[in-house]
Amino acid sequence: MAESRRRFLQKTATAAAALAGTRFLSRAAGAETALPRAAAAGAPPWYRRVLRWGQTNITELDPTRYDIAWWRAHWKRTGVQGVIINAGGIVAYYPSAVPLHHRAEFLGDRDLFGELCRAAHEDGLAVFARMDSNSAHEDFFRAHPDWFARDAGGRPYRNRELYVSCVNSAYYDEHLPTILREIATRYRPEGFTDNSWSGLGRNSICHCENCERKFRAHAGQPIPRTRDWNSPAYRAWIQWNYARRLEIWDQNNRITRAAGGPDCVWVGMNGGQLSGQAEKFRDFKAICERAEIIMLDDQRRDNDSGFQRNGQVGKLVHGLLGWDKVMPESMAMYQTSSPTFRLTSKPAPEARLWMLEGFAGGIQPWWHHVGAYQEDRRQFHTAEPVLRWHRANEEFLVHRRPIATVGVLWSQRNLDFFGRDDADLHVTAPANGFMHALVRARIPYLPLHLDHVDRDAAQFRTLVLPNLGAMSDGQVASVRRFVERGGGLLATGHSSLGNEWGDARPDYALGDLFGAHLPEGHGARTESTRRRWATENAHSYLRLTPGLRARADADSQSGGAVPSPRIDRHAMLRGFDETDILPFGGTLEPLKLDSDAQVLATFVPPFPAFPPELSWMREPKTDIPALVLHEKSGAGRVAFLPADLDRRYARDNLPDHANLLANLIRWTARDDIPLAVEGPGLIDCHLYQQPGRVILHLVNLTSAGTWRAPVEEFIPVGPVRVRVKLPENVRARRVRLLVGNETPRPASEAGWIRFELKSILDHEVAVIG
Repeated sequence: MAESRRRFLQKTATAAAALAGTRFLSRAAGAETALPRAAAAGAPPWYRRVLRWGQTNITELDPTRYDIAWWRAHWKRTGVQGVIINAGGIVAYYPSAVPLHHRAEFLGDRDLFGELCRAAHEDGLAVFARMDSNSAHEDFFRAHPDWFARDAGGRPYRNRELYVSCVNSAYYDEHLPTILREIATRYRPEGFTDNSWSGLGRNSICHCENCERKFRAHAGQPIPRTRDWNSPAYRAWIQWNYARRLEIWDQNNRITRAAGGPDCVWVGMNGGQLSGQAEKFRDFKAICERAEIIMLDDQRRDNDSGFQRNGQVGKLVHGLLGWDKVMPESMAMYQTSSPTFRLTSKPAPEARLWMLEGFAGGIQPWWHHVGAYQEDRRQFHTAEPVLRWHRANEEFLVHRRPIATVGVLWSQRNLDFFGRDDADLHVTAPANGFMHALVRARIPYLPLHLDHVDRDAAQFRTLVLPNLGAMSDGQVASVRRFVERGGGLLATGHSSLGNEWGDARPDYALGDLFGAHLPEGHGARTESTRRRWATENAHSYLRLTPGLRARADADSQSGGAVPSPRIDRHAMLRGFDETDILPFGGTLEPLKLDSDAQVLATFVPPFPAFPPELSWMREPKTDIPALVLHEKSGAGRVAFLPADLDRRYARDNLPDHANLLANLIRWTARDDIPLAVEGPGLIDCHLYQQPGRVILHLVNLTSAGTWRAPVEEFIPVGPVRVRVKLPENVRARRVRLLVGNETPRPASEAGWIRFELKSILDHEVAVIG
């Protein structure tokens, strides 16, 4: 592990030097800029050096009012190094010679894409030619009806007045490649991007002749008529669709590189929500394995996941892509909350926090407007100061390695085959619950793909399985090896209970680690029973067990009258000394426990909440376990939480649930957490390492709008006391604050450094070393 870390740090030091030292001449006489095509010998390719992007999403009316000079000045004000310019697909913004390539209604004789492309190159900017390519107008449909998706009744799928094209037709294999070649050879953009490249989503099954013929050749059976996750045909159809999108990705890259040069990459666009990626058949892991750069189309937060999801998405995607590559994200300057208003400004604090959380997660900025002419000019003032700060501090924001001892496991296959049609309930909500609990506890963590446990787990002290119900035998074995080598494990709900298809196993595959098993003769865990279990909203509780001993203590009073036992509980239950019960809300079934398993909480069945006269426990104690600890000599600590507190914290936001989850993480990690942050407020903490220094991002999420968009003002918090455990190769003598422009005086002891921040408004970045 130490050797791999040294190799990474050497690599990042070289890349950072190349990034900082590369300057080039643009096509404007005498102007010195960062023109991608003029790279110095030995410099990284343009897609590793261009960090700040801008996009004006052109409407069909814009050719009549596009003020290119004004936008060039805005490019300069915001310090972008690249721009995304609408080129073709559904609508062409240049005089295309490709038959049926629909020109923008008000384009006339203008070559708007060409004008903008030339202007960008003159200013030394990279150009992504933006495509939007999954639909066409009626004249196209009439000319090629066999190129379009159809339902089981033969009716074409429509997107308003447009017709949805089929990914298995000549539209994707002939028409779009012709457009890509035309743009690449005529205008020489640096690359191509496309926000709707993957075609019809999985909620609509295409039954066109192309799909029927190709799927039968692939699977030997017709396309399924309906969704049925238990059907082998439907499962094969899901996998076949994923594979087709990867074929399109590879095909488009061969075309653009052949026509535009070896660095003319096609990179599509991808969303930050795993559920959205799955619905569109975009295999995030496989895409990142072949991508040179990821363009994230993830423009806003929602009230359930918050701003912190953006930081998590950055770390999740970098875990697949690598930390040496860049990942710009479309950051909308217009109102994107529900309802959406494309032409009015998003409140600046809302847009700014989304951007700053992205920076903290390793995401690069990409401002986004819809339309070249805006009557609400407030939206033009948001990006400039943020990108100016990014430019001044970019050396600390890229080419770095995250520091975390907690890994939260995930897989897109689990979302597909365990989540099925209820993925938000079974997969997203438990993962969000842990995200919120970790952010609240200020514990640095990283999302870790289930297939990467053996590769990456050496840096972690504990792994979290948030209701991962679909795990292959190989994935189970990798988790078991991690624990056998001394790593901790926290698993919840149905983790390891299903195979790679989500089909129920007779017992938890990791039951030997959990110390808990399904009893013989248990009822089948069907989709309907799982859904009822997950949606339960009962008046139930968890009873905390007394631990080693309990004694009466006359000094401890319950309600000021009745003596209550003074309880010496397990260290994992710290903070709960004054309560014997915790709220739950769900339901649990009996389990069979190993003799060396320890139960720290049991299930109290539901009883009436109303009227209050009837609100008393009918069955105060059961032996149904809600929390099980299991330790074996030489192995790591394991905590199994049958009670779905991760999902319930995401839904109910009860502090007791978050505190218990944080305690479990600390216990399984043996308190090996490299960061401690004390002070008021909700602060998201991200820790990184570069050669000779540590970088700490602190994002202040404390706001009246934290859980209800939009945020309209910042609420400063402080003082904030920070302690950081330093890596072996960092000798910290100085702390520098990149936002506050201060140098607090640090103190060091036993490999840790501590310092204090007087206040944090929206964010702070501390460079230590």
